[in-house]
Amino acid sequence: MKRQVLFSSVLVSLLVTAIPALAQLKIGLVSSATGPGAVVGISQKNTGQLLPKKIGGLDVEYFSYDDASDPTQSVQLIKKLLSEHKVDAIIGPSLSPSAMGVIQFAAEEKTPLLAPVGTAAVVLPMDDKKKWVFKTTQNDDLIADALIARMVKSGVKTVGFIGVADPFGENWAKVFTPKAEKAGIKVVATEKYQRSDQSVIGQAVKVMGAKPDAVLIAAAGGPTVLPHATLVEKGYKGTIYQTHGAAAPDFVKLGGKNVEGAVMAASLMLVLDQVPNSHPSKKIAADYIAAYEKMHGSKPATFGANVYDAGLLLQSAVPVALKKAKPGSVEFRTALRDALEGTKELVGTQGVFNMTAADHSGFDKRGRVLMTLKDGAWKLLAE
Repeated sequence: MKRQVLFSSVLVSLLVTAIPALAQLKIGLVSSATGPGAVVGISQKNTGQLLPKKIGGLDVEYFSYDDASDPTQSVQLIKKLLSEHKVDAIIGPSLSPSAMGVIQFAAEEKTPLLAPVGTAAVVLPMDDKKKWVFKTTQNDDLIADALIARMVKSGVKTVGFIGVADPFGENWAKVFTPKAEKAGIKVVATEKYQRSDQSVIGQAVKVMGAKPDAVLIAAAGGPTVLPHATLVEKGYKGTIYQTHGAAAPDFVKLGGKNVEGAVMAASLMLVLDQVPNSHPSKKIAADYIAAYEKMHGSKPATFGANVYDAGLLLQSAVPVALKKAKPGSVEFRTALRDALEGTKELVGTQGVFNMTAADHSGFDKRGRVLMTLKDGAWKLLAE
């Protein structure tokens, strides 16, 4: 009898010990920490170490991978996270082409994908697959509106467009062109280039030949510098505008004097000390920067904040989803998707999230500021 009691006690102990593992929340993180997209991906991978270790009373297990800026590897890693690790949500990949390539797999497994990428094409137009994606950066139209308003204020009547030949640049051309023309600004030249190109002299010469008052460059990370510098080196004197894809320290570091005078709309992080204390995101952005700097010894690119905000979204949505199901089930992932879509007035590092069924980015004007590069530092501009 004593042996049976002892055996039962041991069995109960083993079962109790096993429960926490079953209740664990699993999150995947895919970033481009190496390769051409490293300017974007390094700060995102590093930010992964700052993500919450506990959410809704559950321990969180993270599976972090580097896709080496290769869309094919992104697909392989996303499939691994879904089939082997059976994650409850995924943050990543870092780059727009990679994110576009993995949407179908996340949707098939009914797993929320929090995409820290630039292109709005990952969530627009909304459909049955994209409803599983939540974008943690500002949509292109929000940034475009600020840039166009500045162009109008500066008397710009004609503009040239140079964009990367991928979903980021393509969506920007699609969004910017009609908006500019509606504002009375004619797009007189449109050129494309590859992220890996070492020269864009041909594109720059063609754009300059159209004699535009200004030029907009639509790229992200390191590739933002090449067309900008080339235009300046070839003698272009008009104002050169950049999207939020240039919101990285490397833009200034790599571009040097050639990118002086650039005008950009992006989140408040690059001009945080110049933003009023009343801005809802100022404190949380400052806290994120301080924590990142303490851990890694350098300031993060704003791209890292996209991953940090993904963590904040999950912190808000997971407790809601837990009321309906447990992690590891399709019911939980569905409830998590629904909870993310219901996010209201959640303050992040770059703005305030208000998600809807039609808008899975959720930023309003509080998610952008206008700035110009002067003497190697970004200066806040009034919109």
